[in-house]
Amino acid sequence: MKDSYQILKNMLRTEKGTNLAVQNKYLFEVDKKANKLEIKKAIEDIYNVEVRKVNLVTMRGKVKRVRFKPGRTPDWKKAIVTLKEGHTIDVT
Repeated sequence: MKDSYQILKNMLRTEKGTNLAVQNKYLFEVDKKANKLEIKKAIEDIYNVEVRKVNLVTMRGKVKRVRFKPGRTPDWKKAIVTLKEGHTIDVT
């Protein structure tokens, strides 16, 4: 099993993520091979909070132009983590 810091790549700070923080939900970019149980354990270890639910979304890479040829950015995985009542993550 991977280290918690290898599973969680970074916290996504977007407008949608800010709106979800009101509902006690947070967005993370995670390793493509990580499953819900590994993500839950990693967040509980790093942030010392209790996780209620983890939802995963596989984001497809975008088509970009590289010089004169079309290229692609890599696919990545996003986790929407819902925390239990009374637990929060400091976003600053």
